[in-house]
Amino acid sequence: MSEPATAYLLERAWVDGAVHDDVLVGIEDGRFTRVEVGGPAEGVERLPGLTLPGLANDHSHAFHRALRGRTQRDKGTFWTWREQMYAVAEGLDPDRYVTLARAVFREMLAAGYTSVSEFHYLHHQPDGTPYAAPRAMGNALVLAAEEAGIRLTLLDTCYLSSGFGAPPEGVQVRYSDGTAQRWAERAGAGPAAIHSVRAVPRDQLQVFRGRDPLHVHLSEQPRENDECLAAYGVTPTRLLHDEGLLGPGTTVVHATHLTDDDVELLGATRTNVCVTPTTERDLADGIGPARRLHEAGCRVTIGSDSHAVVDPFEELRALEMDERLATRERGHWTAAELLDVGTRGRAIAVGAPADLVTIDTRSPRTAGTGGDENTAVFAATSADVVRVVCDGGVVFSKGDEDGIGRELDAAIAGLWS
Repeated sequence: MSEPATAYLLERAWVDGAVHDDVLVGIEDGRFTRVEVGGPAEGVERLPGLTLPGLANDHSHAFHRALRGRTQRDKGTFWTWREQMYAVAEGLDPDRYVTLARAVFREMLAAGYTSVSEFHYLHHQPDGTPYAAPRAMGNALVLAAEEAGIRLTLLDTCYLSSGFGAPPEGVQVRYSDGTAQRWAERAGAGPAAIHSVRAVPRDQLQVFRGRDPLHVHLSEQPRENDECLAAYGVTPTRLLHDEGLLGPGTTVVHATHLTDDDVELLGATRTNVCVTPTTERDLADGIGPARRLHEAGCRVTIGSDSHAVVDPFEELRALEMDERLATRERGHWTAAELLDVGTRGRAIAVGAPADLVTIDTRSPRTAGTGGDENTAVFAATSADVVRVVCDGGVVFSKGDEDGIGRELDAAIAGLWS
């Protein structure tokens, strides 16, 4: 059954690479059927503020949201943070995962994300025994996304080793299918992920050739690079290239610690790179060469990853600000370029999915900033989002925050009690 047609008059909107006033959009069956600058407004609901295409969260681990405000309490390292993350992973079952992930996905919608790529590796019971329904945990994420109203790409992730040549340890046993072939038999032919080259042995990587989309954590930590060189004599990027796994269908996540050769390989193969600045700074991972990768030919996207922050505007702003800190120079990315990064090239255009994110241009953060793309990238925060439409349906309106907060609080409290 087709959905009824809807129309909005957008006070200001980002269309065709520029901000325009009074943009009329028509929506039917989840897609834009009309986009007209200065179109007639009689009988049409008007959306005040600045409206953008839906923003894309290209890398998420939903259960990491339970760590916010807890893992930051002590100094520690990435590796001690990982132990705390494992403790949360051990306590989840399908029912709890639906409850937690639904709340996390609602938080994403409230921030302006209308789609999410979920990097999913909690496959089995805590002792490694498969569930009666082998995809029970993945199905929990699918149900959570449906109930929240966000568009989900579920990246079923292969995770076989605790490190180069080492078997899974502790809670990692619930991640592992034993071999890449058994992973493929359980996961099926859909979107996929390799956790990392440290977690999937080289002799099993051929299982992933031809997978599209394919995501993989890459060079997040120098230790990963050092151990890969010791095990295989090449960097993780070179290893993926030599195994035929780089290209436009592949997204590498983080790409923080790269050699010049790594950057050249990723660019030459047109591999996508997802950068997660708020997580990388929270874990003290470092500042990656995002601008160099963009110039080399990679499409750069953003993700909220560990959800230390869920705010696409902060992720985009950090791409520029982190480059400034690293180089002591300003002006690496324009606001227009960063909006393209944040939307993953999606647009308010006829035929495109009808996703709209409207931000308040008169808040204490945005007032007086011009109400254009620079307002969105360099002034706004997720708190300025007042309405979100996904596939033509309203999935967030200002005022929903209290309910989302209560839902998150209840879901997370149950994991730590």
